[in-house]
Amino acid sequence: MKFALFYEIPVVAPFTRDKERAAYQNTLEQAVRADSLGWHAFWTVEHHFLEEYSHCSNPEVLYGAIASRTQHMRLGYGVRLMPKPYNHPVRSAESAAVLDLISGGRVDFGTGRSATRIEMEGFGIDPAETREMWQEAIGHIVNCWTNEYAEFDGKHWSLPRRQVLPKPYQDPHPPIFGATTSDEGHVQVGELGLGLCSFAVGVPPEEIGRKIALYREAIDGCTNPLGMFVNNQAATFTMMNVAPTREEATRVARNSFEWYPKVGARMIGQLAGWMDERKQDLGNYHYAGEMKQHDDDGSLDLLTLEILQDMNACVCGTPDDAIEQCKRYEDAGVDLLLCLVNPYDIEHEQVMQTIELVGKHVIPEFS
Repeated sequence: MKFALFYEIPVVAPFTRDKERAAYQNTLEQAVRADSLGWHAFWTVEHHFLEEYSHCSNPEVLYGAIASRTQHMRLGYGVRLMPKPYNHPVRSAESAAVLDLISGGRVDFGTGRSATRIEMEGFGIDPAETREMWQEAIGHIVNCWTNEYAEFDGKHWSLPRRQVLPKPYQDPHPPIFGATTSDEGHVQVGELGLGLCSFAVGVPPEEIGRKIALYREAIDGCTNPLGMFVNNQAATFTMMNVAPTREEATRVARNSFEWYPKVGARMIGQLAGWMDERKQDLGNYHYAGEMKQHDDDGSLDLLTLEILQDMNACVCGTPDDAIEQCKRYEDAGVDLLLCLVNPYDIEHEQVMQTIELVGKHVIPEFS
């Protein structure tokens, strides 16, 4: 199992330019240090309008800065939002190709469709159309990457015959991943031959293993991948804080580890309320309804760090604790563990400590 840094880039209110600048400067410093310590990759989200939770709305600019400062780490879109008008497929193809060239072929192209009312309503997107737009967009992107001249006429996008430039450095193209939460989404990602980003916070490794098994069964039967090759890699993410003592790790992690899953679940739950207002069936966003129910019945407020630890649904403790906890993810079939080292308000020094301790003591146990 390999290890990647995973970032939302939160900024605690009240927002100032100095705070936002510090969040990005700290992220750059953390990435550079991780590159020297054997971390495999750096991934960030693309989110819009999510106050405090994520101020990472234009990650490809950040990727370019990190590419210029690192030599080894892969750079993961975690994820590029596919529905219109978030990103046009041609612009997505161009973005990833340029990054692949300047990084020497280090791009992993994660894709997704979005799961919050705040973002979809803000961009005027119909949630009922996001999955079909996601799949159509990926096909167009592969077309742009792999053909000298691209041309397409789909339901949501069309392009007359054009030479989309530049082409990515990796041949035939960067590995493509699909993000999902639902069981049926895991199956679909596998059927399409994409790498898996199994995204759900506060979920024990055993449940992730069950979902990965659905993905593995589906991808084993894939004969016509959406990309030019089958990318059989399974990634998931977990909150992580590692310190010399359990007491320090618990103290540093508590506020962020309890804040992040509650706020994230509430934002996704708002999608269910919005779709109800629109008289739409939740369909493959049914998990938003479950999160809304947890919010409505007050169970979200009962979530504590101790509950997460009892479920082994985070990595928090000493390096030895982290090795034991990460082994559970490896046993679940995870190939790439995306480590959310600052879910909310963990100080830069403590994040650097986690990066150091994991790089020196944990990663070598998985090599």
